[in-house]
Amino acid sequence: MNYFIFIPLCLVIMMTSQPAIGQTPLERDCEKLAQDKREDHERLHALFRRHWEYSMAEYPELATAVGYPGHNDRWNDISLAAIERRKRELQAPLLVLKSIKRTGLNAADQLNYDLFRKNIEDALEGTRFQSEYLRISPIRGVQQDAARLLELSPHRNIKDYDDIIARLKALPELIDQTIALLKKGVELGITPPRITLRDVPEQVQSQLLEDPRQNPLLKSFADFPTVIPPAVRERLRQEAADTLKHNVRPAFRKLYEFLTKTYLPGARETIAMSAFPDGKAWYEYNVRTLTTTSLTPQQIHELGISEVKRIRGAMEKVILALEFKGSFGEFLEFLRRDSRFYYQDRDTLLMAYRDICKRADPELVKLFGKLPRLPYGVRPVPSYSEKSQPTAYYESGSLAAGQPAYFYANTYALNTRPKWEMEALSLHEAVPGHHLQIALAQEMEEAPEFRKHKGYTAYSEGWGLYAESLGDEMGFYRDPYMKFGQLAYEMWRAVRLVVDTGMHALGWSRRQAIDYLLANAGKNEHDAVVEVDRYIVWPGQALAYKIGQLKITELRASALKELGDRFDVRVFHDRILGQGALPLDILEEQIKEWLAAEARQTP
Repeated sequence: MNYFIFIPLCLVIMMTSQPAIGQTPLERDCEKLAQDKREDHERLHALFRRHWEYSMAEYPELATAVGYPGHNDRWNDISLAAIERRKRELQAPLLVLKSIKRTGLNAADQLNYDLFRKNIEDALEGTRFQSEYLRISPIRGVQQDAARLLELSPHRNIKDYDDIIARLKALPELIDQTIALLKKGVELGITPPRITLRDVPEQVQSQLLEDPRQNPLLKSFADFPTVIPPAVRERLRQEAADTLKHNVRPAFRKLYEFLTKTYLPGARETIAMSAFPDGKAWYEYNVRTLTTTSLTPQQIHELGISEVKRIRGAMEKVILALEFKGSFGEFLEFLRRDSRFYYQDRDTLLMAYRDICKRADPELVKLFGKLPRLPYGVRPVPSYSEKSQPTAYYESGSLAAGQPAYFYANTYALNTRPKWEMEALSLHEAVPGHHLQIALAQEMEEAPEFRKHKGYTAYSEGWGLYAESLGDEMGFYRDPYMKFGQLAYEMWRAVRLVVDTGMHALGWSRRQAIDYLLANAGKNEHDAVVEVDRYIVWPGQALAYKIGQLKITELRASALKELGDRFDVRVFHDRILGQGALPLDILEEQIKEWLAAEARQTP
């Protein structure tokens, strides 16, 4: 029962005058805001500020990522007590929202109100499901995230390095908290499938490297800014090395022992989320919140089959134009096997990605009226995680922290990284895909902080997939193999609709999903296995790409039809991106309102 939602108003007033014993600062502040006599819009923004401060203090790893100062020496507290407290505190902001008359707010604040309330209510609904016990998987967990965050942390002065060392010293507690959650997960039957965890012990071992110069956790100590004197550098290096030896490595050894002797043997054999306690409802919740639609798993499955058929037809036209003699499957095998489609060393592959991105940058002005200030770079996926990571991913930066964004390209197993996929992948992960969308959101001047950093997967990943389709307008895909690669990537996202719902809701096996991906998407066996395992441990996330892309494509077609010769693609794109990430239904409302306003201005 959502206590604060249904509590009578008279009791609220009594509670406000006599604060309950055990109330947290957030709960007390929200009660005061609910009774505050200021204007509603002032109280609303006071709530946004207070909740953002709370979020930064509660999630210091997020604070580091967004460039919020003062919390770079701590990790998130993931003790069971802290998790339960935060679940309870989710209800406090609703008390304030209920005291605010939404209709009295201006349009911008009505949107802010709606989004903030949706975020809180979605999170509250999610407390029904015990996701806190799923702390480790092949794509995330302390065995990867700790090194990643320490590298991301500011390292401009002595205080920054002392903060990094403080985090190193606190890592054993974080690992102990992780183990406690994993133990509870085993007891409750809430674990990733054992088959997906096969590479995780190796990931932990990569954090156990004895040489401080090689250990990924100490990467920040390889080079220092010139403002730090040599004697201080030596002190910092030595303290970090001692901490690694005496604190961090023993903690990771403990995690390794637990994983190999207890967790993996106790992990479940099933792959479907529906096999969890309350798993059917859990998956439906994931589908609804990640796609921001009311589509059912069955509807999405059928949509995926339809999209696979449509894209297959476009792919076969490219094969026909290439005059390839053989079946569709034989063409996919040719693409997987022929050495002309692969680079022979990692550096050359990485340079090719950088070349594509550099060619994309000057084309943006043709398609967008507003571009972000934050720069981005291209890096290889870290060696300690590359084996189990996807082909590429994006990590946002921060102007406030002076941290550029990065497009990470996987250089592991070069014979699984074909050239023909590289243009589409770069446009998705860098520009005009994730970097453009996320950096522009961070730079919104009038929006509250939560709007700048909150993502809705269907919007952000839908934009990334839509961005791939802009390659034709940007001068890419001139090589028919690259065009096939773009179609293959769209097919890959259509296949996800089929296999994700297939595995988690319709009884598909893991092998069935891998074979379906191999038969349709042009992926090799290694990539197919990594991808399917990702869908298994992150249920519903893979659905968001195609769902979001279809909606943005539909909105562009509507705008073109409504505006005709007055349609300007730069204006359309600025409208799509100008409000930051939005649920798809709200995005559609925004575009319809814009088109209606344009129609009223027509002579």
